[in-house]
Amino acid sequence: MELEKLIADNQIELEDIPQIDLYMDQVIQLFENTFGSTKRNDEEKVLTKTMINNYAKGKLFFPVKNKKYSKEHLILIAFIYQLKGALSISDIKSLLNDVSSRTANGEMNLDHFYQLYLDLAKLNANTFAKDLENQASRAADLNEGQPAKLEKVLLAASMVHMSNLYRKAAERIVDEVKDEADDK
Repeated sequence: MELEKLIADNQIELEDIPQIDLYMDQVIQLFENTFGSTKRNDEEKVLTKTMINNYAKGKLFFPVKNKKYSKEHLILIAFIYQLKGALSISDIKSLLNDVSSRTANGEMNLDHFYQLYLDLAKLNANTFAKDLENQASRAADLNEGQPAKLEKVLLAASMVHMSNLYRKAAERIVDEVKDEADDK
């Protein structure tokens, strides 16, 4: 397994985001350059015009001005990109609604908040690498005497199980965020 590729630091860093507003094609190019190596195959798209338009129509981020995307839009799109692998668009909207509105109203330092996320992501990558090694070792021990292919099946099933546990935990947090928003 290509562990390095899995945990590669494929994040848009704050210094990678231009200080000028970008047109949609430039946004797509930035994401393609950053996340292109994480695609499963060449047919997979990192980000498309349709995706961005759907995010805008779904009000996942505050309105764009003059068809240009600000640094704050790019950060919110980066969050959406990361979250969409595990959460529904509806859940992402609920989760980011307060972040987007506070940013639009000048009540939040989105750069600082995003840097906190990037710092957590780096810690998570280190934890993941150690955990993956442990999972692989346990699968090998449990599969002793069986074909190596079955060991991979055990490992994949175990990783999917962990992924599902994390997704369910994240969904519960989204529900808490929704409940708090409904109480206002």
